[in-house]
Amino acid sequence: MEIIHVSAECYPMAKAGGLGDVVGALPKYQCKAGHYAKVVMPMYRTKFLYSNQWVVDYKGSAYIGNRYFDFTIIKEATNKLGYDLYLVDINGLLDREKIYGYNDDTERFIAFQIAVLTWLNNWQHQPDIIHVHDYHAGLIPFMLKNCFAFKRMAYIKTVLTIHNAQYQGWIGWDKANLIPAYDGYKWGDLDWNNTINPLASAVKCAWKITTVSPSYMSELRYNSNGLEDLFEYEKGKCVGILNGIDNEVWDPATDPYLTSNFSVKTVDAGKKKNKKQICETYGLDEKLPLFVFIGRLVGEKAADILPGAFLNALYHQQGKACYMVLGSGDKHVEWELNNITHQYRGYYNAVIGYDEALSHQLYAAADFLLMPSRVEPCGLNQMYALRYGTVPMVRSTGGLQDTVKDMGEWEGFGIRFNHASVGDMAHAIYRAIEVYKDKTHLGWMRKYMMEIDHSWEAVVEAYTDVYRNA
Repeated sequence: MEIIHVSAECYPMAKAGGLGDVVGALPKYQCKAGHYAKVVMPMYRTKFLYSNQWVVDYKGSAYIGNRYFDFTIIKEATNKLGYDLYLVDINGLLDREKIYGYNDDTERFIAFQIAVLTWLNNWQHQPDIIHVHDYHAGLIPFMLKNCFAFKRMAYIKTVLTIHNAQYQGWIGWDKANLIPAYDGYKWGDLDWNNTINPLASAVKCAWKITTVSPSYMSELRYNSNGLEDLFEYEKGKCVGILNGIDNEVWDPATDPYLTSNFSVKTVDAGKKKNKKQICETYGLDEKLPLFVFIGRLVGEKAADILPGAFLNALYHQQGKACYMVLGSGDKHVEWELNNITHQYRGYYNAVIGYDEALSHQLYAAADFLLMPSRVEPCGLNQMYALRYGTVPMVRSTGGLQDTVKDMGEWEGFGIRFNHASVGDMAHAIYRAIEVYKDKTHLGWMRKYMMEIDHSWEAVVEAYTDVYRNA
């Protein structure tokens, strides 16, 4: 089966979150399973672009509204990722350093999708499945079905995966001319609440819809930023498939970023050595339990409660634990988290920004990972933590409740709480400090967690079933 993944992100070319990790791993394991999977994404100016070899695959031109543009499709020359990676270069639109955050993002991603379909329209054959990810590629199912220029591809089955339904790519109807000409009677397939909504359009037009965990699929029918009725109506073609993680990248036994590699058999000694290195570097006490937060400092991740939760814990549990933050986002939250560094030196530190190497080192060094997310469609961080023997402390939502079993339950290995609040986090931290004192039980939890299989092989089979059903 030939599958084309269309996405705004793909690790290691460019990623802002879990979308990039998933699109970077799923095609590799699909190819290992005997399929022919490819990824096409925008050509951002990233380190990966400049440090690898590329060949030109196609040159073309198209219109976005009244604007004529040329585009080039380049391909990574060595297949080093385990699948073919294609980049779309549109001068002045896609050749930028950041993935998102520009005033013309609407034009950028519409032009990207038009270029992708124009390229595919010139193939001698057609793929079996076009698999689009989130709203950045959400107009493709509509354009395949309804735009005159792409009618010969209308039979190609499309699958939409929703990684985060909070972001929908709303476009005013005043920009409707940016979309290639289509049957005007089909305007309703674009509309939701009097705006063009690419995510809603994809939900209406895609043959099958997946989300990145079963619980998140259920949640969308009552919490999806205005699309609740649509998900209820389309539930018959929806399925939740829990994400996997790339066990070749996230393996403490071979991870090149770690000070000391370790396995299930050597987890206690291995984590101790990595913790010592982190604590020495960031001025923390290696004898105390180490709590870390890794991620974007945004409302979805409940980052706004972190300063209060840390201050509460540091005040009431002073001398009993250490805390470390790695992330960036809301500037006020960044300022608050930085400010705590000065108040509780020796028990707390923060690195504002993104550092791939440090994230790996923190998973290996930490005793506990904090994830108080308000919205977490799947979550990969807790799976990385499990792989590295770090106890996840998560709010019961989305994929977090699908992957973490509270230690109060039979064979429980994590800590779950119900509300993204200072109070619930404070109680969770108290429970964690108590279990840290019981080295025998903590040691069992670490070994049990590391042997949980969240690899991509089983996930690939689930996606294959979706493709066949489509």
